[in-house]
Amino acid sequence: DPDMMAVDGIKKSSIRSHYQLGTLFYRLLWGPHIHHGLWNGEESASTAQCQLTDTLADLGEIRAGDKVLDVGCGMGGSSIRLALRRKGEVTGITLSPIQRHWAAASAAFRGARSHTEFIATDAETVQFDPETFDVVWSVECTEHLFDKAGFFRRAFEWLRPGGRLAIAVWFQGDNATDDARRQIVEEVCTRFVCPSIATRQDYTDWIQSSGFRVTHSVDWTQRVLKTWEICKRRVERSGVRQLARFVDREQVAFLDGFDVLLDAYRTGAMQYGAIVAKKE
Repeated sequence: DPDMMAVDGIKKSSIRSHYQLGTLFYRLLWGPHIHHGLWNGEESASTAQCQLTDTLADLGEIRAGDKVLDVGCGMGGSSIRLALRRKGEVTGITLSPIQRHWAAASAAFRGARSHTEFIATDAETVQFDPETFDVVWSVECTEHLFDKAGFFRRAFEWLRPGGRLAIAVWFQGDNATDDARRQIVEEVCTRFVCPSIATRQDYTDWIQSSGFRVTHSVDWTQRVLKTWEICKRRVERSGVRQLARFVDREQVAFLDGFDVLLDAYRTGAMQYGAIVAKKE
């Protein structure tokens, strides 16, 4: 796709090390869920994070007994919530061994060990048998995939008939074609180790051409903005940036990137939303 914003120089190893080192900062700044919050009003950040998981789970019609694959499971926040609240059987995969250990320990601590399994593996090469899962779930992970179209083809195979794909995504905005906005998206890609950020239409085309029928496509941009306003305040107050300086130069670039993301959403260079699709 000629319009998709892609940057060179991002490697699997840099994505892995970002999350290996970044997990600590995510946990300190934001809590157990490494994803945006979804606000209706003045809820707390932790409530908003749970609302994002719950709203996507509603759209994806996740029910008791569903076998769920959580792609890019992070520290296991969504996986554990889906196991405990929805009574799903959840397999979480992450590129980061540190996150896998963290997720497994959290699941044991929260009483979800028997309904969750966490694997450190690459979503782009992992093998599952056809028709293994009822739901393929991914929150803010597809941005890190190099072959997004290929991933959706494989997800289609992994799902049983009637299975659902439920993803929350950073999209390139529809008006991100001018130079200033393209530059913002490029900076987000670089700071947040995303090989490419694609438009909602790109995603829709890839998902439909894999055989899915799209059932929901929602724009949550305005409802997630607060995530970065809160993170920015917490960085300023906490001194975590000083800690990051001792750890890794890239972590400082990541912490300093919160302004860029706010800018991206506010200017329309980027959007945030969800797509749910069904294998019929």
